[in-house]
Amino acid sequence: MTGGFVYILTNRKHGALYTGVCADIAARMMQHRDGTGSKFCKKYGINRLVYVESHDPIYDAITREKAIKKWNRAWKIALTERNNPDWRDLFFDINC
Repeated sequence: MTGGFVYILTNRKHGALYTGVCADIAARMMQHRDGTGSKFCKKYGINRLVYVESHDPIYDAITREKAIKKWNRAWKIALTERNNPDWRDLFFDINC
């Protein structure tokens, strides 16, 4: 059993939000950035990684993603701002 990641993407600060889960965050972000990650992300230009957390095993990441998806928008924004107040694109941190 391997771990996984829960992540939040946006197109700009306080813009559209997308919450996802994956086993390989770098590969998944490349999919989102090249437009093959999801139709929703492609439609709204959502490709900025603003929040990520790791879990082991991946089942914990899936459970966490399901919980976050049920949250209201304000809670997701608060989570993002608590960990990334400048809404910096964390993609560059995971690919360094």
